[in-house]
Amino acid sequence: MVDKKIKKYFHNTPPLGGRGVFLLTLGLLGAGFCARAQDTTKRRTIDITSSFKPVLRDAVKINFSAAAPAVDTTRPRLTYNIPAQYLFLSYQPGEMKPVALPGDTLKPWENYNYIKVGVGNVALPFVQTGFSFGDGKTKSLNIFANQLNSKGSQDFQKNSLTDVKLMGTLKTASDLEWDASLGFKNDGYYLYGISPDDTLKYTSKELKQTFQTLEGALSLRNTQPTEFGLIYHPNIRVSVFSDNHSPKGTEANTVLDLPLEKSFGETFGFNLGFTANLTHYNLDRPTPTIPSSQNNNIYLVTPAFLVKTPNLYLQASVIPSWDNKDFNLLPNFRADISTNDQRFTLLLGWMGRYDKGSYQRYESINPWLAHPGLLLNTRILEWYAGFKGSLSSHFTYSAKAAFLEYKNMPLFVNDTLNGNKQFVIRNETYMRAVQMHGEVSYIQGEDFSATAGLNLIHYSDLKTESKAWGLLPKEFTANLKWQAFKDFWAKVDLYAFDGAQYRGQTSTGDYTSFKGDGAFDLNAGVEMRITRQLNLWFQMNNILNKKYERWHQYPVYGFNVLGGIVFSFGQK
Repeated sequence: MVDKKIKKYFHNTPPLGGRGVFLLTLGLLGAGFCARAQDTTKRRTIDITSSFKPVLRDAVKINFSAAAPAVDTTRPRLTYNIPAQYLFLSYQPGEMKPVALPGDTLKPWENYNYIKVGVGNVALPFVQTGFSFGDGKTKSLNIFANQLNSKGSQDFQKNSLTDVKLMGTLKTASDLEWDASLGFKNDGYYLYGISPDDTLKYTSKELKQTFQTLEGALSLRNTQPTEFGLIYHPNIRVSVFSDNHSPKGTEANTVLDLPLEKSFGETFGFNLGFTANLTHYNLDRPTPTIPSSQNNNIYLVTPAFLVKTPNLYLQASVIPSWDNKDFNLLPNFRADISTNDQRFTLLLGWMGRYDKGSYQRYESINPWLAHPGLLLNTRILEWYAGFKGSLSSHFTYSAKAAFLEYKNMPLFVNDTLNGNKQFVIRNETYMRAVQMHGEVSYIQGEDFSATAGLNLIHYSDLKTESKAWGLLPKEFTANLKWQAFKDFWAKVDLYAFDGAQYRGQTSTGDYTSFKGDGAFDLNAGVEMRITRQLNLWFQMNNILNKKYERWHQYPVYGFNVLGGIVFSFGQK
């Protein structure tokens, strides 16, 4: 009913004209303003009916494909700056492992063994050999042997040498290295330093004297410092020395050395060592001047504080020592002060040491000696100053001036009671000396090397002897080695000295001091390769034919030649 009435109403209502529409609109607006004016307490708010989250579209990644680099065919140029090395070696040569020169092909040379034989107008024959076994890295065994017989123009001027030595090395996985050696040597000499009138008084057997040495050594060292920075190298050497004299002399020598070094970083260190040098000497039967048995022992304790920097090497300590029962405190101070480039070093030192008094050592100095009397050790105190350095990477030099004091210095004097053909030892209780020593060397790899050394020494203030018998006041040595061409080597050696003082007899039969003549000995030799395993060598000795005397009444051989071949071969 209602719907119908409404419908009827709308149908009966006349449509609005333009004026009606305007009035209706105006009425609605007025109602709105009235309603707004009436609600004065309502707060203005914004109702959010939905949240909008902007999301960026995933970016498109560009994939790069790396191209292979171009092949570099140029050879890099490597430059090495190797600093000059300062090596000042003693005059006594050391043992070396025989290694043949490298071949001229890419395959390494594998000939580690050699046999060198030769003949000459003096030496008949000469044989030298060296054999090597093992890998050379963890284990090795070297065998060396020498045989020499020589005979000069004078009666009984001949000598012989037989020398065999074995040397072995073993390295363990725990950074330990064992070294052992065993050797035998037989030296034969004839006492030919007799006057012609005395030649018929002696037989060949009476003039021949031989010395035999059996020697062994054993040592252990760590190739890397321990976790506490310790380096140790204990070693022991034992030798038995004897002669064929009547009475027969026999000597046993034992040297035990126990060094230990502790490092505190790279700058500081401390050394501590103990050395026992023991000698026991026997005669078959005693003489009025020589007892039948002697013991000559030295004990040393060697502490030292070390300072090692690029510009300074400092060693400072004192050495308690016992020469048999005689206690001495030896100085041990040394300072090497270098420039920043290591091309110049100043040397300063105050050192004390012993030279052992033993029959074996005396024979190595003068083989024509009689039985020694009392065995006394020589104590030496030395104050020195010097310098060393290099002018280039190939040229090095050194010089030193020293003041020395000797106690119980052995001097060699001709035995006047036995035709002067033997030397007896007299010990000077105290003497002084001033020494000047210099060396220069030029080394160009293995192609060329030249070295020269000069030693000047003046002895004074002797207490018991009038002269320093048998000691050379001046010595000069020089040697040159040159690979002149491929597979061709040449060498030159020069040795010169001023004569020593000796005691001789005058025309009236009295004995007085004389000065020996100087000497100039020049040697030269060449060696060339014939095949990969065979070399030819030739040597001339005493080219100027100077028959000088190092020891009074014992002239050396004159001009002599020696030549032969060297055959090298490998282990397989």
